[in-house]
Amino acid sequence: MSQSHQQPALSKCPGCAEPPAAGDLFCGACGYDLSAVPARPDDRPTMAITVPPAAPAAGAVQWPAAAETDSSDVPAPVHHPADLPGTDSGGRPLAEPEHGQPVAEQGVDSEPGAAAQPGQVDGQGPVGEQAAGSVPVRHDDRAVPGDAADSGDFALAAPDPRTAEHTAAAAAAPAPGAKVCVACRSGRVDPDGYCENCGHAQPRERDHMEQELDAVAAVSDRGLRHHRNEDSFAVSSTALPDGSPAVVAIVCDGVSSASRPDEASAAAASAANEALLESLPRGTHPQQAMHEAIVAASEAVNALAQEPAGAMEHDAHRHQNAPACTLVGAIAAGELLIVGWVGDSRVYWVPEDRTRPTARLTEDDSWAAQMVAAGLMNEAEAYADERAHAITGWLGADAYELEPHTAAFKPDRPGLVVVCTDGLWNYAESAEEMAAAVPADAQERPLHAAQVLVGHALDGGGHDNVTVALLPFAVRPQGAGSACETA
Repeated sequence: MSQSHQQPALSKCPGCAEPPAAGDLFCGACGYDLSAVPARPDDRPTMAITVPPAAPAAGAVQWPAAAETDSSDVPAPVHHPADLPGTDSGGRPLAEPEHGQPVAEQGVDSEPGAAAQPGQVDGQGPVGEQAAGSVPVRHDDRAVPGDAADSGDFALAAPDPRTAEHTAAAAAAPAPGAKVCVACRSGRVDPDGYCENCGHAQPRERDHMEQELDAVAAVSDRGLRHHRNEDSFAVSSTALPDGSPAVVAIVCDGVSSASRPDEASAAAASAANEALLESLPRGTHPQQAMHEAIVAASEAVNALAQEPAGAMEHDAHRHQNAPACTLVGAIAAGELLIVGWVGDSRVYWVPEDRTRPTARLTEDDSWAAQMVAAGLMNEAEAYADERAHAITGWLGADAYELEPHTAAFKPDRPGLVVVCTDGLWNYAESAEEMAAAVPADAQERPLHAAQVLVGHALDGGGHDNVTVALLPFAVRPQGAGSACETA
């Protein structure tokens, strides 16, 4: 009857030299397929063969016992072929070694043209220590001795990962003009905002924004605690029908508890700015233009809530309530200063002559402001309450009723208009504190002053997004009096 061929039991795994357990088909250490071990060729064994001692057959060569090893367990040296009589595998007498010829070259393989393994006789295995300079037995093919790749290590099946890592980093180096990672300074930034080399998330474009025109400047920063910047701003200038300039600053603060607050603030700032640039050159009164701009901003935010059903299903972490934000703006047109707002962002007046009184030109739509207006608390008590910053007015589809606030002022002296979110005024709440934080040269360097104010908020803790726009207001002094009076 036929019998299935079985591999002989292995004492060591050919892949890692670990002894396999009885009956294993795969090596437990390296996973080598033990059932697929090829038959050992007679001329090149893949592992040392231990020949057990046996009684010499009749007519066989009597090999003398090897000398005992020393204390370091170093085997006795190899016998030269001429030391004892015998023949090779072809029946020929063993040749005398030439002077200076290595012993490893004396063996003759059973196949023509194939070299015998060092330290072996007729393919039977080692008979002693390999001669100096000989190639050790390996489980895989290796470079030819003397070759540049002959480093003494096994040949790797894959490139050295250390070399591959640097090669990959070099391959990922960005092309000229491409965005470079702020962390590793070498990787290219993919469209999702992450480095293709180190995976570091890159700062978003809105994390820090600056803009400066001739008569207005603004800076917005993410702050130190928020993962994104939910504030937005717009600054611009245009001309009135008589040719006099009109300068606009709009600042919006996204409501963090609402859906997509960053989109809401950006839409509101853009819509309000566009509305003012359209209405002011037509001759619309700046105060009426501000009112209409706030209404246009509200409509832009409301439109964000009208997305088709399922449009946000891809992001299960998004809030599903309507997008919302606050808005505050200022217009410097001729001798008038117009402010408008919904929410708790503010406008401050800081006179150029710091000995003159400062003023806050807006009233918050907030729980604290309502408590103070109703006489239920003083300002210190109201703003110390944990409900102080709960807003009672905002732009958004779920707002109770839109009530834009507008006011017109006619300053009698030059000064600076500070338009900001609560991310700044939380660290300079009163008008006097805000004036103290504004640099003395803010009139001449509005962008630098805005940067200083943002730094003031970050130094204070930066718990919120910080946005501030500075609008220098230049008029000829008209004598002593109030810093600004309501028109």
